[in-house]
Amino acid sequence: MSSAPPLKRVVVFGPECTGKTTLARDLAAHYETTWVPEYLRGFVDAKLPTLPPGAPLVELAEIEAIVAGQIRDEERTAAQARRVLFCDTNPLQTAVYCEHYFGSCPAWLERLVAERTYHLYLLTDVDVPWSADPQRDRPGQRKEMHALFRGALARRRLPHAEIRGGLEERFAAARRAVDALLVRGEGASS
Repeated sequence: MSSAPPLKRVVVFGPECTGKTTLARDLAAHYETTWVPEYLRGFVDAKLPTLPPGAPLVELAEIEAIVAGQIRDEERTAAQARRVLFCDTNPLQTAVYCEHYFGSCPAWLERLVAERTYHLYLLTDVDVPWSADPQRDRPGQRKEMHALFRGALARRRLPHAEIRGGLEERFAAARRAVDALLVRGEGASS
């Protein structure tokens, strides 16, 4: 009797407004599995009505609760996944933003990033149009932010695939990378 292969976790990773949510959702539908939305979006949506103008959307003191919520949602969703789970973010994404917004990343978060295993990162490029919303604030720093995300993957030597182009090109490139992961059981590094 053979057991099912272990669940592969794929993170759609990169700066804001690069199509991560759409890609995670579409990949989950294609592979007939589940995906984990970004916990932070709902967290900030709940705060927005009470925030004074110009106030930061997230405080450093809230990062632990945000990461815990994301992991809780990920583990709950993983229980229903088939072969692969798509994550709209993960602790490394939060660590990159901590460095950018707060100038450092808490040691507990760095440890968590090192401990949690993800099999493939789909690094979304900034070659799609910017779409403003109340949670997005870096339209002029998209290339800089992309370089931070790429650097985080490179420093840790994490398996990843670059995802660029229009919607169809992105979806096709992501499927090729995920198919390679599922067939060979390993990520593609590019």
